[in-house]
Amino acid sequence: MPPHSSMWPDGARIVVALTFLVESWSEGKAPPYSPMTSPPKPGATDLAGITWSEYGARAGAYRLMRLARDRGLPATFCVNARVAERFPETVRAIVGNGFELAGHNYAQDEVLPGLNEDEERALIRKSLDILQRTSGVRPCGWLSSTIATTERTADLLAEEGMLWHGDYNYLDLPCRIQTRHGGMVAIPHSDFADNRVLRAAPRDFFQCYRDTFDFLYRKEPNAFINITMHGHFGGRPLISAMLDEILAYITAHPGVWFPRHDELAHWVNKQGIDFIPYPDRFPLGA
Repeated sequence: MPPHSSMWPDGARIVVALTFLVESWSEGKAPPYSPMTSPPKPGATDLAGITWSEYGARAGAYRLMRLARDRGLPATFCVNARVAERFPETVRAIVGNGFELAGHNYAQDEVLPGLNEDEERALIRKSLDILQRTSGVRPCGWLSSTIATTERTADLLAEEGMLWHGDYNYLDLPCRIQTRHGGMVAIPHSDFADNRVLRAAPRDFFQCYRDTFDFLYRKEPNAFINITMHGHFGGRPLISAMLDEILAYITAHPGVWFPRHDELAHWVNKQGIDFIPYPDRFPLGA
């Protein structure tokens, strides 16, 4: 790639992807984090945590859709298949409003590590099938719950025909990868999701992404940012207000491309973008 040339459409300087997660835990299970400061006694049902986690499907996902749509921005929703079983109207609203629907395991607490190959294949296929039956659209991308992946996850996803896979935290930029069943696009995930500020001030979330955007926009052309929000946390007013400010700030800058993950993956494939080491992007002697 020639120095200072743009790898993004229309000469964009930076890509910003919106990743919204809508999650559900297994029957009787709650997230390992919640606003409650005292956990229930061992063996007791954490009803407060369970109902707190349902906010994402009941309200949070709709607020995130509204914020994105108000600014004419696309987004990708990564959804546990159990959400589709319990709240099918939410999944249909995601697709009906033009957002991308992606796989995100069956239940949030059923992670892939620890499963054998047949079990992992079955969980992936089951999750995708449920989302397709509910929405009428076959997902073409996948982000594993808790970004917990195995050495064979990419192969199994390619076997299911996935276009992109989001379990990558060693990359700065999306790129093509090869598997036993063909190519896919690896999309880096956020390293500062909304639930990281659970015990801090909501404004920390805004400050984090504004500072990251300013640094990359000023000093590293062809950059990529993945902003991640959970429906049951970031979909509440206290963090959604920060997302609204972030989007207002970023969209005021020229040269920003906001694609859905599938649109981004198609561009990466079309342009033949493979892994670009950081020293190749910004040589020390330049």
